[in-house]
Amino acid sequence: MLSSRPDLPASTRPPSSLPSPGPERVWVVRRRTLVVAALAFGTLALWASAATWFIVFRDEALARFMERQATMQYAYEERVSALRARLDRVATQKLLEQDGVETRLADLAGRQVALESRQAMLMGLAEQAGGAGMAMDEDGVQSSLAPARPLPARAPAPAPTPESLGLRTEAETGAPLPAPSPSPSPGVSARMAMLGHALDGFEARQSLVVGRLAARSRGEAARLRGVMAETGLDAARFADRRGGGIGGPLVPAGSGPFETAVLQAQRDLGERDALRRIVDSLPLRRPVAVDGGLSSTFGYRSDPFTRGLALHTGIDLRSEYGAPARVTAAGTVTMADYSGGYGNMVEVDHGHGLATRYAHLSAITVVPGQAVAAGQTVGRVGSTGRSTGTHLHYETRIDGEPVDPQRFLRAGARMAAR
Repeated sequence: MLSSRPDLPASTRPPSSLPSPGPERVWVVRRRTLVVAALAFGTLALWASAATWFIVFRDEALARFMERQATMQYAYEERVSALRARLDRVATQKLLEQDGVETRLADLAGRQVALESRQAMLMGLAEQAGGAGMAMDEDGVQSSLAPARPLPARAPAPAPTPESLGLRTEAETGAPLPAPSPSPSPGVSARMAMLGHALDGFEARQSLVVGRLAARSRGEAARLRGVMAETGLDAARFADRRGGGIGGPLVPAGSGPFETAVLQAQRDLGERDALRRIVDSLPLRRPVAVDGGLSSTFGYRSDPFTRGLALHTGIDLRSEYGAPARVTAAGTVTMADYSGGYGNMVEVDHGHGLATRYAHLSAITVVPGQAVAAGQTVGRVGSTGRSTGTHLHYETRIDGEPVDPQRFLRAGARMAAR
């Protein structure tokens, strides 16, 4: 502090010629005050320097700060973009997998519809073949005629979400996200594979049924052709030349191997049925119930009355007097009367130029114009007309010409043996 000192001795005062204006003050500065002043001045200088540095370099610092912030923002945005891209890939993959499952299910459903259509074809073939029993044999073919089980209904899959896909950020997992699975779940694939395998087996059994039906039809047709050959007749003789109108709208049923096999099986069955109708109309049954054997065959022989060579136009069958004489095939009675050397005779027209005669009857039980069924009684065995004893004279004629009846009887025996 500064202080005045007026109490100095007079001897110490400087001399002066002028009068003194008054007492003189002397200022004294303490050390503490100097230190405080120095600190204040240093602080002020440091603040001034800092303010000057901030004013000079603040733009550069702000630019560096903004650059760091922009770098952090770009890195965050890139990470978010990567996560979004990964989410999009996973979602797309799931949609593709769903589309693949739907496509496979649609394919399986289409195959089932085709199998059901084939099922209808098979049932038609079974009915044409004489009932479904032909197709239901000991080898388990019956199962192929059972209706196919419908595919289970499947609800549409929900849209994928990050939670449903199990997607989490790298910050949550601490590791990169796993790659999306390239295929649907093993359980779904296994079930679809099992269903496809079942449809394959069902389709194979259907093809097996068609093959067996066709094979059986061809085998029976061959046997019937053998019967026709035994009689010496041609199937063309029995062709229906009247024809018949057929038609309807065209609804194609496919042209694959299965449809071709079904078409061929239908043709084989049609041929078998035509041959069966022909054979059923032939006089293949025996005219007497009890086979007593032949007393005379067809052809040239020694006439029992003249002892000369003569043509025997039929066969003589041993039988008891009054035994029923039965017609050997369905037809219409054209004659039922006494006829010279035949005695009491019945003639039956079987169509297509075929006719049979039953002679030497003791009684006639039908009238001309009457329709008779196979096995029906037309008279009684006797010995009328040119006869030496009780027997049945039986003839078969083709276009009015006598042929050996034993050809038809042998063919009938062959039919009965199968």
